[in-house]
Amino acid sequence: MRRSVPVLASFAAIALLGTLTACSTAAPKAGASTTAAAAIDVCGTPSGKASESVTVSKDLKTTPTAKFDNGISTTETQRTVVVKGSGDKLAEGGTASVAYAVYDGKTGKQIDTTGFDGTPEAQFTASATALMSGLAKTIGCVNAGSRVVSVIPPADAFGSSGNKQLGVGAKDSLVVVLDVKSVLPTKATGAAQPAPKGLPTVKLAKDGKPTVTLPKTDAPTDFQLGVLKKGDGAVVADGATVTVQYQGTSWETGKVFDQSWGRAPAPLSLSQVVPGFSKAIAGQTVGSQVIAVLPPADAYGEKSSSNTSQLAGQTLVFVIDILATN
Repeated sequence: MRRSVPVLASFAAIALLGTLTACSTAAPKAGASTTAAAAIDVCGTPSGKASESVTVSKDLKTTPTAKFDNGISTTETQRTVVVKGSGDKLAEGGTASVAYAVYDGKTGKQIDTTGFDGTPEAQFTASATALMSGLAKTIGCVNAGSRVVSVIPPADAFGSSGNKQLGVGAKDSLVVVLDVKSVLPTKATGAAQPAPKGLPTVKLAKDGKPTVTLPKTDAPTDFQLGVLKKGDGAVVADGATVTVQYQGTSWETGKVFDQSWGRAPAPLSLSQVVPGFSKAIAGQTVGSQVIAVLPPADAYGEKSSSNTSQLAGQTLVFVIDILATN
């Protein structure tokens, strides 16, 4: 679905590299294989001497402070719950809105922070197939309203190469202070709307996964959009970052070519997706589900000698559940 891999600047964007979908032209590979990552237990992360040695402020209404000895390290990810919340528990594979501050354990330098003092919250999924494994181990099975601190070794972070872009050395552990703000639904929760006339029909499984039935007609030549569920959340702005469940079907083949169902909800920047996908979401409300028909001009363009994308020249149908927006 992405046109290309974006230039990444924030810690969150780099930590989410593993979520780039099959529609990306050059999706980076996660550090561990998908099979190995799926086997990682994100809920049983122990507390330990390293994480317990970090002194963290407990006022959830203010940007946290963290004090620790430079050079702090661990051989396995440790997490300590500083403030235990009473909200929903983030199940393995679930997605949460979070605020975080992350530090280089060797130097004590703050690498990045967001979600505090009015800055946008990030959306993290508690799965090592969708998120840096150390972060997934930080948030897995934590209740909303909690503040946790974790110490993450290189093996669960950037590996043996570190990350030059963020100034993290190959042997540097990370210290993360993270607030789980809320647990996101896994499907659109808005009110059902009358079925749009002339568009493909959609049947939903109990878990929300759609099955699309295409009409036995030629593909439309113009962009079409229908609202299947109307949410009452925030309005998605142009160029926003959103968290969605989506499924894409080719009108020409009738087959699903990509979907988030079976993986995890996908965080996406509307400035980095094909035009029709952005057009379908911008202006809608969180909690909504939409169906959009994208002719080639709004998708991957017409096939030509200079456009050899597998989806070039095809009309695409997307069903999109809008779960969150920044």
